[in-house]
Amino acid sequence: MSQDQLDILQRALEREKKARKAAERILEEKSRELFQTSQQIEQLLQEKSSQLQGIFENIVDAYVVMDLDGNILKFNEAATTLFGYDLDKESVNVMNLIHKDDYQYAMSSFLDLQTNGLFKNYETRVCTKSGEVKWVHVNGSLVLDNTNTPIAAQGIVRDITDQKTSKEKLIESENRLAALVLNLDSGIVLEDENRKIVLTNKKFCELFNLSAQPEDLIGMDCIAASEQNKLLFKNPKAFLERMKVINLDKKPVVGDELEMLDGKILERDYMPITIGEKSKGFLWTFTDVTLKRTYRKSLEAQKQKYYSIIANMHLGLVEVNNEDEILMINQSFSEMSGYTQDEVIGKKGSELFPVEGGSEIISQENENRKQGKSNSYEIKVKTKQGEIRYWLISGAPNYNLKGEVVGSIGIHLDITDLKTLELQKESLLLELEKSNNELQEYAHIVSHDLKSPLRSIDALVAWIKEDNKDKLDDVSLQNFTHIEGTLEKMELLISDILNYSSIGAFQIEKVEVNTDLLVKEIIKIIYVPEHISIAINKTLPTLKGDKVKLQQLFQNLISNAIKFINKPEGEIVIDVTSKDGFYEFSISDNGIGIEKQFHDKIFKIFHALNKSKDSTGIGLSIVKKIIDQHEGKIWLESELDKGTTFFFTLKK
Repeated sequence: MSQDQLDILQRALEREKKARKAAERILEEKSRELFQTSQQIEQLLQEKSSQLQGIFENIVDAYVVMDLDGNILKFNEAATTLFGYDLDKESVNVMNLIHKDDYQYAMSSFLDLQTNGLFKNYETRVCTKSGEVKWVHVNGSLVLDNTNTPIAAQGIVRDITDQKTSKEKLIESENRLAALVLNLDSGIVLEDENRKIVLTNKKFCELFNLSAQPEDLIGMDCIAASEQNKLLFKNPKAFLERMKVINLDKKPVVGDELEMLDGKILERDYMPITIGEKSKGFLWTFTDVTLKRTYRKSLEAQKQKYYSIIANMHLGLVEVNNEDEILMINQSFSEMSGYTQDEVIGKKGSELFPVEGGSEIISQENENRKQGKSNSYEIKVKTKQGEIRYWLISGAPNYNLKGEVVGSIGIHLDITDLKTLELQKESLLLELEKSNNELQEYAHIVSHDLKSPLRSIDALVAWIKEDNKDKLDDVSLQNFTHIEGTLEKMELLISDILNYSSIGAFQIEKVEVNTDLLVKEIIKIIYVPEHISIAINKTLPTLKGDKVKLQQLFQNLISNAIKFINKPEGEIVIDVTSKDGFYEFSISDNGIGIEKQFHDKIFKIFHALNKSKDSTGIGLSIVKKIIDQHEGKIWLESELDKGTTFFFTLKK
């Protein structure tokens, strides 16, 4: 190779070295710039990541990240608060959060997420850790890696429980309101500002005899509808003109009365609906008041009828206020008192009429009326003419429409004649009581005076028998025995008559009487033959009565049963049954029995069926009188040769 060629190569190599060094310098500068740029980008990314992290951590709504198997990877603070789980301490799968009734819906939404990469406006129920059910709104999307492969899912979860509850309550309120309007007993028509029907109900269709349903009328022009319906009214022209006036005035109207051809009477109300300054429609209400109007007319007729009766009846009517000032009287009271209505209006009744404490009575009765009490009472009064009369007053409180007592109304009956008779009766009763006492005293004296000769005769017979015991033959002795028996029976008769007359002469003194103990004591003291047994079936009750007379009652009936038993083995059974308000006693025997024709007679005085020396025929009369005095009854059931049962009742 020549020198020239070597020089050329040498120069080319030098140039190449220079060019490489220049390129290396440029590359080094570019690398330094790239490194600085890379550092700036990394710092910027860190700042942006930090900012993004802060956004998701502090977002108001819950932020959730999960893997594709549903395992929760990340909760922000709002999510932790919403669901109640702490991911630092426990693992949570999305299945723990889904409400069981929304499972299918959740799976369908998750498939949409996998297919489309996102979903929006997903509303569902979730269960928190504490078991509380909440409604949530979710917007979700997939998280992709740098090869666009899904690696996770993320979502913003908003708690809409309160909104959902409010919405449901609003829907319920709307439904209730709609149901209320549709089922109101008044016809409703709601118009918009253009006089088009917005809402109506079944009652409106019924009142106007429309075959259409309420929903068929929506959108109809009210003016045209009024033209069609005017023929239903007795005065169609007046109906239309009144509607025009109401619509022009746009003021509330209450109680317009409309008469229809079919006899119905409607009451029409009108209410304009204004929001701010703008008219937004009109509400018409139609109510069938036919029955109310008919009742009112009937009530007016009844009122007039009874007013006429009250005005002309023989009972005095007085109306007073709470201060006892007379507001009204009727003609009968005017005649009773001697005063005209003009003379008593505004005067106080307690000062005008009563005497002898009547003012205090009326004042007290006025207080009773203020408390809503009604009652009757008597007062002694002086009429305008100065005549003393007795009035029976039936008073009742008078109420206003609010239910407040505004006074009282009194019905007055003049009972002067009745009061006079009552005073006469009291006087007669006092005289009768005095006479009874004198008669009772006389009966005791007569009893004593009658028994004294009998005892003297009995003593004389005994002396004669004693002095002539060896001289008297059997016939004479038998006659003297008959005389003694007659004297004994005579004394018993006098005692029974005295007992009979004594019953009812004095007021009985009722005390608690144990009849079981009473009867057992009687059985101990009376003579009971050995062949007769007395049984008490059940414990006899304790009741209120006169102990002495009840003892006399039981003793007479038991002794009577013993007396008329003719069987070798006599049986007496005492029993009792509790009834409503009284006890029913029975005393049975297996004695001779009593024929049915004598069942009533045996209770009459001196009606003894079996004449004997120890029977006067007064015992059962005394029994009946005692039972009558205790407000009871006595009867019997009997069969000849089989026995008798006496039944009697005593009040509990």
